[in-house]
Amino acid sequence: MEIIHLTMTELEAGLDIIRQSPKNDGVLEMIVRRPSTDERELLDEGELDTAVGLVGDNWKTRGSRHMPDGSANPDAQLTLMNSRAANLVAQSRDRWALAGDQLYVDFDLSEENIPPGTQLQIGEAIIEVTAQPHTGCKKFVARFGMDAVKFVNSPQGKELHLRGINTKVVQGGTISVGDAIIKI
Repeated sequence: MEIIHLTMTELEAGLDIIRQSPKNDGVLEMIVRRPSTDERELLDEGELDTAVGLVGDNWKTRGSRHMPDGSANPDAQLTLMNSRAANLVAQSRDRWALAGDQLYVDFDLSEENIPPGTQLQIGEAIIEVTAQPHTGCKKFVARFGMDAVKFVNSPQGKELHLRGINTKVVQGGTISVGDAIIKI
């Protein structure tokens, strides 16, 4: 199946569906572990840990070019993307994981709904929204098109956190696809 990247007009037409995401009680739709660069494993169940994030993911070992010593950024331990936004830019569920996030949630990730410091419970785990911005990169452009990056990084896209949010694990535990995601 050939994928054609959506235009800005086509992307903006999907905003109403994204805005209908649950504000309080959402659902964990997909868990993606990234054992190495450009490798993805879909999980039915995962373990969140305060030291390593999603167990088996390469977040800690990969590090961050944004940290002075190249270590992993503790404020970008775990990334969440709205599943409706992922579906819009990816055009099919089997391409969501290409966005590079670990958790895809049917939940309103907007700044207004969950500002930095907000804690969310998913399964047995609790995560906290951080202020670290999450923006589209060159890989996102290659996979979903330049208009998709402009869309998620537009003022409206940033307000709604269409590219997703960064979080950190504050209480480890098991999470499963289908778990509720709840503001606490």
